Amino acid sequence: MASPAPASESNPLRAFLPRTRVPEPCTVVLFGATGDLVHRKLAPALMRLAVEGQMPAEFAVVGFARRDWDDNQFRAELHTSLSKSNIPDFEQTWPDFQQHLLFSAGTFDDPEAFQRLKQTLERADQTLGTRGNRLFYLAVAPEFFAKIVEQLGAAGLIDPPQQDGPWSRVVIEKPFGNDLESARALDRELSQYLSERQTYRIDHYLGKETVQNILALRFANTIFEPIWNRDHVRSVQITVAEEVGMPGGRGAYYDTAGAIRDMVQNHMMQLLCLVAMEPPVDLEADSVRNEKVKVLQSLPRWSAEDVAQNVVKGQYVTGSIQGKEVPPFRQEKGVPPDSLTDTYVAIRLTLNNWRWAGVPFYLRTGKSLPKRATEISIQFDTPPVQLFEPQDEGSGGANLLVLRIQPNEGASLAFQAKVPGSRRRLQEVRMDFRYGTAFASPPPEAYERLLIDAMLGDPTLYTRIDEVENAWEFISPILKAWEEHKIEPATYQAGSWGPTEADQLLERDGARWRRL
Repeated sequence: MASPAPASESNPLRAFLPRTRVPEPCTVVLFGATGDLVHRKLAPALMRLAVEGQMPAEFAVVGFARRDWDDNQFRAELHTSLSKSNIPDFEQTWPDFQQHLLFSAGTFDDPEAFQRLKQTLERADQTLGTRGNRLFYLAVAPEFFAKIVEQLGAAGLIDPPQQDGPWSRVVIEKPFGNDLESARALDRELSQYLSERQTYRIDHYLGKETVQNILALRFANTIFEPIWNRDHVRSVQITVAEEVGMPGGRGAYYDTAGAIRDMVQNHMMQLLCLVAMEPPVDLEADSVRNEKVKVLQSLPRWSAEDVAQNVVKGQYVTGSIQGKEVPPFRQEKGVPPDSLTDTYVAIRLTLNNWRWAGVPFYLRTGKSLPKRATEISIQFDTPPVQLFEPQDEGSGGANLLVLRIQPNEGASLAFQAKVPGSRRRLQEVRMDFRYGTAFASPPPEAYERLLIDAMLGDPTLYTRIDEVENAWEFISPILKAWEEHKIEPATYQAGSWGPTEADQLLERDGARWRRL
């Protein structure tokens, strides 16, 4: 195989402006290389990074899967999927990019397959100059995580962390365990071969620019940080709404997970941490993650009675979304007709710490809702005295800061202005920031940032094991209460914003969910 072109203007993958933070030469191994995640997210992200000049000149991408493919078949399959991924100058840059693609066939329980993988990696070192540095990405079902790492260790493909010499790192997709005990058991299995420094537990929400911008908005702007506390904030709402139900027969998997495992334990806990954390001493990985852990440690530890008071479990029934009829969850493919799985969760909680004592945080997520949207809204307190006429009863002149994670990434600040005329009447107006408008281009895909950080050895946007465990410490009592008492989910029509019980959760505080 020919070596890649040198890092010069003649190489279309390198013909861009100077970069910073370019990784060392390395090989990225994609386990589950024939799967949806690789073709939809990982391979496009890797090619975009290469096209943008953020990959090292010497790199390889090795696919590992059961299919009896060779390098050329792997390249042909990726060409088909990548051609649909809106990659700039795709046809011009593909010939060079495909030189970096290799394939190794095998199953996850076959030691000989991992010996063949080792030979493929050595070939990459020799022909593409990857120098023994390896990033293993486990884009597979959770039951294979420990087995693959065990096989990598047995084949001598995981090097211990060292100051100089080749490195080995493993990226693990969610979910990391399905409760506290299974998460700890999985960590014990992985730690036989991997140190914490080599273990990258991915949460793709942390790679989103708008999520990272939460820290910039809070700690780089003096107008916000002094009022980011219980003295000025009335409540915080975090919403992760999904319009889709169970596409592609996903019901069987989802029935074993539910919304609380699929979304709350990972994505929503991370958003909560970024909103509520104290300022870190710097932006190094452990400094940021230490502050996130403190937020998770301040979560309440609930009894079954507390769960009944503060958590709403929901499941969608027949409805319609954009004019298309949606069957009930219990009639989705692979779902038992008596399933108690949550497709919707709403939670009211308060944090046991100095900054946020007494401030309610409202979390909600669900499937088959009216639209796809993720946002955080911070409701500030009303003025102590009402001098003006409010626009409508109940508005009270409170300010609202909304951070839009997706879609229409950005932020808006709602404040009160006087309506022209003789009356002292107020109307809410907004200042709006949109990424696409302000920076003339949409933010990069989350997986691009996360992949490059893993190659650089920067774990800031990955979750540490104590983050995982503390999140499960909060979630596990909820799961236990549901399972022990066989809690029936409240129903809601597909295409609605959830069960009425979720509205009642906020009404106790005189609040209501923000209309998205």
